[in-house]
Amino acid sequence: MSPPLRYPEDCLWCPRKSCQLIHECQSQSLVPGTYSVGQTRILWNTSPKYPVVAVAGLGDAASWDILDGLDGVRENVRIAAGAGVKVLAAEKVAQVEVEDFNGQAEAAAEGATLAAYRFQEYKKLEARKTVAQVSLAPDASGAEDFKRGVTTAKAQNWSRLLMETPANLMTPTIFAQEVQKKLTPLGVEVVPHDREWARGLGMESFLSVSKGSDEPPVFLEMTYNGAGGDQKPICLVGKGITFDSGGISIKSAAKMDEMRADMGGGSVVVGTIAALAELGAKINVKGLVPLCENLPNGRANKPGDVVRAMNGKSICIDNTDAEGRLILCDAICYAERFNPRYIVDLATLTGAIRVALGFCVTGAFSTCDQLFGHLSSAGSKTGDRVWRMPIYKHYNTNMTDYSGYDINNLGKVSGAGSCTAAAFLREFVPKNVPWMHLDIAGVMNGCDDQPYLVEKGMTGRPVRTMVEFIYREAGL
Repeated sequence: MSPPLRYPEDCLWCPRKSCQLIHECQSQSLVPGTYSVGQTRILWNTSPKYPVVAVAGLGDAASWDILDGLDGVRENVRIAAGAGVKVLAAEKVAQVEVEDFNGQAEAAAEGATLAAYRFQEYKKLEARKTVAQVSLAPDASGAEDFKRGVTTAKAQNWSRLLMETPANLMTPTIFAQEVQKKLTPLGVEVVPHDREWARGLGMESFLSVSKGSDEPPVFLEMTYNGAGGDQKPICLVGKGITFDSGGISIKSAAKMDEMRADMGGGSVVVGTIAALAELGAKINVKGLVPLCENLPNGRANKPGDVVRAMNGKSICIDNTDAEGRLILCDAICYAERFNPRYIVDLATLTGAIRVALGFCVTGAFSTCDQLFGHLSSAGSKTGDRVWRMPIYKHYNTNMTDYSGYDINNLGKVSGAGSCTAAAFLREFVPKNVPWMHLDIAGVMNGCDDQPYLVEKGMTGRPVRTMVEFIYREAGL
């Protein structure tokens, strides 16, 4: 039997010089082009300044098909940078400097910062994993681009944190408090309106959902005046159900815990505003997030109940688990007061969007070709796929063709759940105001299309895409 082979004493790959195994690095060298995208190696003691170095393959950007709808160069950089940070963090490296990847500093910052995120607020300190702090290498170029990438990625990580936090620790009140704490120092006005304020405006649809919970509802209004003056604001509306049991139409127990993130739309809205404020974007934004829980107590909505929205339309609630649209419709009505340039609402609205598009695409419904064009090009740059869905009048008819009331929250058809949900919301959009609805239930969690989102939990998507979209639409 041959004696065990050891590493040579000058091996750069591994600090464990007494390892009894043959390391694969003994038969490989760092030859350009031999590493697939995200494939990593660690080099040890290569220089006094960098005792630990991770190298990661960039792969071939041409491997992305044009039909993928992504900028392959940027996406490969995000994957490579994220993979490098991940393996270094596993080796307990707390400070990581990242190169600019040949002029792609922003994408490198995004991949590295997103990969460094860990949700471990409730673990014992000694059980927590290393969270790497990411910075640009001193000799690299693109400092401003890197700063922008870190800013937008950190905003997405904050949205991930809000979504991941257990529902007992992220009630409507706590959500509003966390947003105030984050946004107020950035110059954003944050006003948490209470139940009486909403009742005074006739937001019966929103308040009807909150009746089933002992937690008081909050209608969160945020104002960022980056442009000042009389510039019309854009209006971002986010679904803020901090826990969704389904109400009387109760959900299955399987994976109901994930419904702590049913305020994902609201989390994306506040994350987007945080990034815009930190970047000093010359744009005016109004953010609206109706917050409440959907639970089944003795006061909860019952199937067949009829309520009125802020604009006076009567709504029959055939399914209490279709509650997101009930709170969003009042927020969209309220948005009209600000004469917005356009309205975008975001919501983890339907499981049907997952059936249609899986776990890697945001479903977009838009009344304006130009708005969707900006969103699509923004998603290509940032790595978030979006797909345009139909908003035919056929779907609206299925929601409104009733003799006893104006609109039904479920509709007459058994399929096209995402399309009928969008059709419901469209009934409340102000006339002559461009509108886009983003159903983000498919990218809430469980995504495997972005390896730099290390954990399998909530994603915070599409914060970075919303920031890029707003910049593009405004010509900034």
